[in-house]
Amino acid sequence: MLPTFFAATFIVFLVINNAPGGPFERAVMQLKAGRMMGGGEGGAGSSNARGSGSETLTAEQLEDLRKQYGLDKPLPLRYLIWLGLYPRTTIEKTVGINQGFRNNLKYVEAGAKVYRLQQWVRLVEENGTIQVQKSGVGSDFKFAENYDELPDMAQVGQWYPSNDFEVEKTDNGQYIIRKRAFSGILTGDLGISSVYDRPVIELIKERLPISSYFGILGFLLTYIVCIPLGVSKAIRHNSAYDVLTSASVFIGYAIPGFALGSLLLVLFGGGSFWDIFPLGSFHSPSAIWTTLSPIGKVKDLIWHTILPIICYMIGSFATLTILMKNSLMENLGQDYVRTAFAKGLPPNQAIYRHALRNSLIPVVARIGTSIGVVMAGDFFLEKVFNIDGLGMLGYKAIIQADYPVFMGETAITVAILLIGNLISDLIYVAVDPRIKLS
Repeated sequence: MLPTFFAATFIVFLVINNAPGGPFERAVMQLKAGRMMGGGEGGAGSSNARGSGSETLTAEQLEDLRKQYGLDKPLPLRYLIWLGLYPRTTIEKTVGINQGFRNNLKYVEAGAKVYRLQQWVRLVEENGTIQVQKSGVGSDFKFAENYDELPDMAQVGQWYPSNDFEVEKTDNGQYIIRKRAFSGILTGDLGISSVYDRPVIELIKERLPISSYFGILGFLLTYIVCIPLGVSKAIRHNSAYDVLTSASVFIGYAIPGFALGSLLLVLFGGGSFWDIFPLGSFHSPSAIWTTLSPIGKVKDLIWHTILPIICYMIGSFATLTILMKNSLMENLGQDYVRTAFAKGLPPNQAIYRHALRNSLIPVVARIGTSIGVVMAGDFFLEKVFNIDGLGMLGYKAIIQADYPVFMGETAITVAILLIGNLISDLIYVAVDPRIKLS
C-alpha cells in the first residue's frame, strides 16, 4: 500500500508542478496587471504567464514569489514537504523594527460564511535584543461572542513574547521572520484552496458525505439485486430467462452512466416529455429544504436520489451478476455438490446451503474495492446531476486550476482506494479458510 500511495501521489505531483497556468503563473500575471494599472512600464509582452511576468517584474519580486510557492527548492524536496515529511516554511515575512503582519491561525465556519482567525506578529528591540511578539486572537468581523474583532496593530493593548519564529537579519537592515513546521497531507494539512480561500480538508469533509451517500447506496442496491439475479441465472443456465437477462445487463454495461443520466433528465426532468423528477442537485434549494419536516426531507432526498442512483448502478450490474453466476456454476460442478445430490439432498438445500456459500467468496471479496471506488465520487455523474460532491469538487479544481484542491483530493482518493483493497484482502481471509495471513 505505501509504495503504491507514494508512487501515485508523486506522479500526480510531478505532472501538476509542470502544468502551465498554476498558482505561481497566476500570481505573476496578477502582479503584472497591478503594475500596468499602476502605470508600470513594460505592459506589452508575450501572453505566456512565465514570459510576460519576467518582462514586468524585477528579479527580486520573482524570487520572492518563487519562495512563496516553494519553487526555490528541488522537486523531490517539495514533494516531501507536501507530504509533511520535511519541515515547511509556513511563514516568511520581511519587516523592520516595530513593524508587523497579520498571521492566519485557523478558519471558523459561522452560518454560511467562513472567517479567518488572526493575530498580529511584530518585531521589537528591547534592551538591544530583537524579540518577536504576538497579539491576542481576533478576526476582521465580530461573528461570535467568544471572538472579538482584531484591532489595528497600533491599537493592540497587550503583546506577548513568542518563541515560535526564527529571525534573520538581511544585508539592508531588514529582518526576515520565519516559521517552519511539519505540515502536509500526512499531518492532515492539505493546503489552502486558491479559489475558495479555505482549507482543502474542510472542502473535502463537506462533500465526502454526499459522494459516499450515492456511492454506498448504489453499491448496496447493486449487491441486493445482482446476487439473486446471478443465482437465478446459474440455476436456469441457457434458458430464455438467462439469455434475456444477460442481454439486459450487458446493454446496461455498454451505456455510460453520464449518458444515461442525460437521457433520463431529458425524458423525466421536464421539457418536452414528463416532469417527474428534478433536474439534479442533492436536495431542493435551501429556501425550500429548511421549511420541510423530517419526513418531508426524507421524501425530497429520495426524489432527488432515484435518477442518479440508477446511473450509479447501471454499469455494475453486468460484472457482478456474471461473476455470481459463473462462481455458482463452477461450484455446482464440484464433487461435493454432486455427492449432495446423489445422497438425495433437496436441490434448494444443496444449492443454497452448500454451493452458494462457497460461490459468494469472490463476490464478497470485492466489497472493499467497491467501497473504495464508490466513496471517491464520480465527477461525470455529479456534473450531469449538479451534485456538489467530491467528483464535482475535483472537476471544478481542474477547470479553475485550483491545484491544492486537486492534489488534496487525489491523495484522499488514493488512500480510500488502497484502504478498500486492504478491506477486500481481510474479507477474503475471513470468508475463505484456505487462505491464511501467514
